[in-house]
Parts: sequence; C-alpha cells; structure tokens
Amino acid sequence: MLQFFLRRLGQSAIVAFGVSIIVFLLIHMIPGDPVDAIFASENVSDAEKATYRAQLGLDQPLWVQYALFLGNALRGDLGESFRRNLPVGDMIGGAFPATIELTLAALVIAILIAVPIAIVSALRQGSIWDRTGSVIALFGISLPSFWFGIVLILLFSVTFQIFPVSGRIGMDAGYQPLTGLVILDSLLQGNWEALWSGLQHLVLPAVTLGAAIAATLVRVLRSSLLEVKSQDYIEALTARGLAYPRVIRHMMRNALPASVTVMGMRIGGLLGGAVVIEAVFSWPGVGLLTVQAISGRDYPIVQGAVLVLALAFVAINFLTDIIHGWLDPRIKLQKTSAR
Repeated sequence: MLQFFLRRLGQSAIVAFGVSIIVFLLIHMIPGDPVDAIFASENVSDAEKATYRAQLGLDQPLWVQYALFLGNALRGDLGESFRRNLPVGDMIGGAFPATIELTLAALVIAILIAVPIAIVSALRQGSIWDRTGSVIALFGISLPSFWFGIVLILLFSVTFQIFPVSGRIGMDAGYQPLTGLVILDSLLQGNWEALWSGLQHLVLPAVTLGAAIAATLVRVLRSSLLEVKSQDYIEALTARGLAYPRVIRHMMRNALPASVTVMGMRIGGLLGGAVVIEAVFSWPGVGLLTVQAISGRDYPIVQGAVLVLALAFVAINFLTDIIHGWLDPRIKLQKTSAR
C-alpha cells in the first residue's frame, strides 16, 4: 500500500507541475493588456503605463515571469491583485469556503437523488422504474447547467418567490463567520435564523450543480449494480435466506470502486462547474471572483484562482485513487504481478 501511495503521489506532483505551466500560459494568452485595462478611464501617458508595467514585472520575458510565479507559489505567495492591491491568497482564502460549501451541498444532493434511483433501476431492470430512471439521467446529463439555473431562478425565485435569487445569506440574519461555511457556523452558534437563510440561499445553486453529477452517478452505479447482480455469490446469499437489505448492502460494497472513481472525477468537475453557477447565482466563491478578475484583466487573481481549483482537482483525484485502491485490492495486485 505504501508503494501504491508513493507512486500516486509522484504522479500527482508531476501533473500539478504541468498544470501550473498550462495555467500560466493560458492566462497570459488572454487578449488585452492588464495595464491598459486598469487605466482605461484615466488620462495616463504611455511612459507612465510602461513604468507601472515594469513595477508589475510584465515587461520581463515570459519564462522569467513563470519562474517568479512558480517560486512564489511554492512559498504560498500567489501575488497581489493589480486592481485591489490585496494579497491574492487572502482573497482566494476568503472566497474558497463558499465554493467548498456549494460543492459539498451539490454532492449531498446528487447522492440523495442518484443512489435510490440507481438501486431501483438495477433491481427492476427493464421495468417502468428503470426506464424512468434512465430518462431522468439522460435529462440531467443533457441540460446545460447555466440554463437549468436560470430556469430554476425564473420558476422558484421570480414566479413563486420561494428561494432567494442570489447571495449566500440574508443581511438581517445576524451571521458571524467562524470557518466561512455558513451552514456549519450557524449550527455551531445556534443561530437558527442564519441557518434557515443560508439553506434557502443554498438550495437553487446546489440543485443546479448537483443535477449533472447525479445523472452521471445514476448511470455508473446502475451499470455496476447490474454487473454485481449477476454474480454467483449474490444468488448464494439470496438462497441462504439473507434479508434483502443486507443483499443490497453487499451489492453496493462491490459496486462502489467504479462509482467512487467517477465520483472523484465529478467532484473535481463540480469545482470547475461552480465557476459558471456562481456567476449565475452571484455566489461569492472562487468562481465569481475569477469571472470578475477575467473581465478586469487581473492576472494574479485569475492564475491564482485557476491554479488553486486545478490543484484541488488533482488532490481529489489523488485521494480517489487511494480510496479506490483501498476498496479494490486487485489494483495493487495487478500492478505487482505486472512486474
């Protein structure tokens, strides 16, 4: 297990290094000059712009800028915002809890939706329940998230006025931040008004973000359960008179490895998808911060935010590999036998 862990850790480190290069290059390929964007509404001479550009280090060769960026990033310094003159790390750190809360809520909703549908579809293969589950999964995969979010806003915020349109919590909820996670902080403080307000604001973006992953999980888990269902040991357990819920539990344990892998990849996708959803719902997370920074050509915020999200994706996939290897020892055995 230790060799498996170290091998995956080394692969993740290589991927993270490649990600840093790609992020840096893509950010600097964005059309437009950040200095021109900063002084767009001011009467500033070209000489003054050149001086400011030199102060920011944008006059240096690209490889020098990347070396400085990488060296500072390894020390935890992501630079300073061009426009706000604030440390990028602090800005991302302040916005990241909102993205984490949205991602976790979307994941919980996806699991609550997907697992029952997948189990019923697998146990009643070919029935109306199975076909309905397949249609729901196809519907969820096909819908663009931003369009689905807008529809939910028009339906539940504008028409019926059940949920708020944007934000994380009401202004009059008396919320005092501790960890940055509104739901957790409200529970710790016993502030039920803030908890209710936070849940109301969280429902629509979480459902929007969780719909796609729920649809994917339904299809993967259903396929895994159908494969496990046909195994001889399931018939043996049933023949022994084992209670049906316990049989389903055995099926789920053996169907988990493939589902966990997909879930890990989709969690990383949730972090990326949160960029669009946060913009739609004005959710003050890393995604909204990135969109605002892109429009202002604020390179340090954009490359810092994208790098943090990309590294989070790499870390999640690393943990997914470790959990998969723990759930399915055949992976390590196959690697050993290949040698």
